[in-house]
Amino acid sequence: MTGASTRGGLSRRQRRMIAGGSIGTLMEYYDYYLYGLASAAVFPAVFFSTDDPTIAQLSSFATFAVGFLLRPVGGIIWGIVGDRMGRKTVLMITVVGMGIATTGIGLIPSDQSIGIAAPLLLLLFRMFQGFFVGGEMGGAATMVVENAPTGKRGFYGAFLISGAGIANVAAGGSMAALGLTPSSWFLQWGWRIPFVFSIVLAIVAVLLRRKLEESEEFITTQTQQIAAVGKKANPLIEVFRHPKNAIMGILIGLPQSIAGYVVLTYGLSFMVSNKQLPAWMGFAGTMIVGLLQIIVAPTWGAISDRIGRRTTYIIGCLGFAAMVYPSFMLFSTGNMWLIWLGQILGFVLFGVAMQATLSTMLVEMFDPEARTTGVNLGYQISNTLGGGFAPLISAALVAAAGGAFWPVVMYSAVISVVGALATLVASVRPDVEGAGRLHVLAATRSTDIDRTGAAAR
Repeated sequence: MTGASTRGGLSRRQRRMIAGGSIGTLMEYYDYYLYGLASAAVFPAVFFSTDDPTIAQLSSFATFAVGFLLRPVGGIIWGIVGDRMGRKTVLMITVVGMGIATTGIGLIPSDQSIGIAAPLLLLLFRMFQGFFVGGEMGGAATMVVENAPTGKRGFYGAFLISGAGIANVAAGGSMAALGLTPSSWFLQWGWRIPFVFSIVLAIVAVLLRRKLEESEEFITTQTQQIAAVGKKANPLIEVFRHPKNAIMGILIGLPQSIAGYVVLTYGLSFMVSNKQLPAWMGFAGTMIVGLLQIIVAPTWGAISDRIGRRTTYIIGCLGFAAMVYPSFMLFSTGNMWLIWLGQILGFVLFGVAMQATLSTMLVEMFDPEARTTGVNLGYQISNTLGGGFAPLISAALVAAAGGAFWPVVMYSAVISVVGALATLVASVRPDVEGAGRLHVLAATRSTDIDRTGAAAR
């Protein structure tokens, strides 16, 4: 990073890197929020039509969960490609794969038309979606954070979550608008439009990413590896050479992974199935959440630059745990304004704090030669174990409790405490060391040091 770019704002190249990284995160969250909303309010009727609405809902959420199973696989494969061949290669492949998979979901006929083939095709496209999404965050976060000015990595890294906010607006807004159309038309055709639109986002992402360049830190590290040992390091081996951060990265990511899927995805199902409220009300609330997320995410990122990633993330964990109960109390009122307030309290205030901080913190936990792989492992496995199963677990807990939501509150609290404790234990390299670290890499590369702990706070 040049001194000019650090002191005088972003260079043209840095702005291009951040825009190119953020568009993929927008797609990732657009695809997954869209699927989450549809699995709560559309797929039970379209692909799992049955006389028992609980079975239909659980079946729909099961496909939502299965899509997460391939995210760690994609994370490892695309992480290794990104650390050995470059972040740009991965970022071009993942957006195309995501766009094709999500568009494919929007083209599947209903089970009334093709029977069991419909849910099977849904499952297949969902798994492909998960596989390509698995490589997105590691590559995007690494690209953006490595190119951000020293001392402002949290702020610029959080723009990835601003992209997620735009995705919330697009997914929630389109579904809310289409949900106001006649129910028969919406269930047959209307819901498909936002899914097919994903291919347009993929084309835009390819155009934005075709001029991306690798960071100086990545290029320098690759050159030094070849000069020292004649080949590039194996990223997966490098990640687990010091396994503490690999494990902590997974545990840290759990609370941020369930936040949106408990409050927004399962919250919508709770309103529609348990309280008999119209789905458009929850869709519209999701759009409002997205608008606020665009602004709140970089605010939390800037706060993390001042008080530290660790402190900011722990505040997010504990704040989210405290907000789940009042959120579901507000959902239970049936009042539109109070429902929207519940979505804001439950997710925007503290859920966004975790999401805005996590990607930058994970990047700072791993060295350049294993960074994409390390970020993907922590982010994707935590999202699989946490977010992927959160709506299914929440629905099962509420069903077992006879419609009461208190088990969801306890479930969220336990996950949040685990994440906070893991954050305390993890080794996070201070941002201020990023610029000077390039000058000492050559001297330290040949020695076996604890790369994740040597500069820990």
